[in-house]
Amino acid sequence: MKRILIPASGAVLATGLLAAGLAGTAQATSDVASDPMAKNAAVAQSIAQYWAESNGAALRAATESNIWDSKDVAKLKSTGGYSADTKPGVVAPIGEEKKTATKSQNVNMPKTIGKVFFVNSKGERKWCSATSIQSRYRNLVSTAGHCVYDTAGNADTMSKWVFVPGYYQGKAPFGIYVGKQAFTHYDFDVYEDFDRDYAFVTVYNGIKFDSGKTSQVNKGEYTAFNGPKWVEKKEITAAEYTAGVSKYGEAGPFQKESITSAPETVGKPAGVTTPEQALKYYTATGIDGVKLTAAEVTEKAYEDAPDGLDNNAQFVGPTKASKASISAEEYKKLLAEKADGKFDGKLWADKDKNGNEIAWYKQQYYIKKWVKSSTKEAYWVETYFIREGSFADAGRLGDAVGGQGFAYNQPTGKYVRVFGYPAAAHPDGHKNFTGITPKWCYGKTTAKTVGSAAKKIEEHIALKCSMTEGADGGPWLLKYSNSKRLGYVNGVTSTFNDQDGNDRVDYISSPYFDGETNTVYKAAANVWSGKIVG
Repeated sequence: MKRILIPASGAVLATGLLAAGLAGTAQATSDVASDPMAKNAAVAQSIAQYWAESNGAALRAATESNIWDSKDVAKLKSTGGYSADTKPGVVAPIGEEKKTATKSQNVNMPKTIGKVFFVNSKGERKWCSATSIQSRYRNLVSTAGHCVYDTAGNADTMSKWVFVPGYYQGKAPFGIYVGKQAFTHYDFDVYEDFDRDYAFVTVYNGIKFDSGKTSQVNKGEYTAFNGPKWVEKKEITAAEYTAGVSKYGEAGPFQKESITSAPETVGKPAGVTTPEQALKYYTATGIDGVKLTAAEVTEKAYEDAPDGLDNNAQFVGPTKASKASISAEEYKKLLAEKADGKFDGKLWADKDKNGNEIAWYKQQYYIKKWVKSSTKEAYWVETYFIREGSFADAGRLGDAVGGQGFAYNQPTGKYVRVFGYPAAAHPDGHKNFTGITPKWCYGKTTAKTVGSAAKKIEEHIALKCSMTEGADGGPWLLKYSNSKRLGYVNGVTSTFNDQDGNDRVDYISSPYFDGETNTVYKAAANVWSGKIVG
């Protein structure tokens, strides 16, 4: 068990989340971080509608989660490893509360698995893998923390988060389940510690959409309609636009927009002969579309750059006066970025007589770039469609598809079956997964972990498996029954690793589920969510 010291002035934590019948949890509730998602039924219905409309177009447009890149696909190595912090424990799956023996050698996919869909801080539609899991109100989803909390967006919860069990090519056979409240470990929520890269999300009752009748309507009817609707655009000429506006007015379906092209590097304007003249172009808009910009380069590239006003000439001299003082936190962040090739500047620190760092600085280097963007008018006519259908209650998640059990503080070396929807290519570009159908891996877990300083990983467990991104968040099921399609969630896929150095993923890893994981799970497993419609 690893704990990170929490400052006395830290964030206020969720309280009152544990039911009275759950006394005896090994760790304090301060391990639990909880954040609201869809705050009420109206918001939840609009989120479900966002994913359901146009016959699941948004679902089909989503791509696999991609927080890992080729530099993150590391080689496994032995570290200090996990440590069980309490006695092992299990919670039975839904339907298996009274355990019965079974024997089967068939590999059947569990009904509980599916995809979680969300919109990240960049506005991208993404998905991960997940499963329904046992809970008091049969309304809980288990997945990876990075599939719930946006690590690129200051650990806010993902937008428009839903779970679709049994998802297949835009279809939601059991309904769409909108996230209501997210639970994870405080250390992941605050510190992005990937040893705690797991999350449990309560979801509202599922919602199913009756597609009903599609109708073409005018713009006023389209604007007034509150159900699923969409616009189709057709490019037209300037003359057609003028004729259309004269008939329908500027508020009608005929539209135009000024489109500015991406900046292209051009030569220095002929009339620019002095630095003062050049600086007049260094504005947000430039002059006649031409702008002087500063392109960051390394210190060496800057020193090799010539003087003058042309492209690639030095922009700002690396004088002592131009260095910037920064905080220790920014210094450490930039050091990590520099190691990854994401920061080209120079970093240094002042030290006292005892060798302790007391002040931190950065220096960045730039060369001149003259760029120009062109603007053109685009014209189109819009056609408006609505779908007059209705939403229906699909019931509780656990009643619809069941729910896996939960296990914690288990020893490594046990067989697990891992499920997920891998889709990403391997680092060498080989793409043998599509993300359309779920895949599985089977084997014994190992205590070898990925010692990634950037992800603060020290206690992961690993499994030999070639699944790639898209499978992240998928369950690691202990004691999986092929006939009942049930087991015990004892991990979630977090990282993807290359053990033999051939640029192919051959191992995946999961946070070790210990007593603190159980505390987070129990907090989530006792929270009611309710219906969206009906």
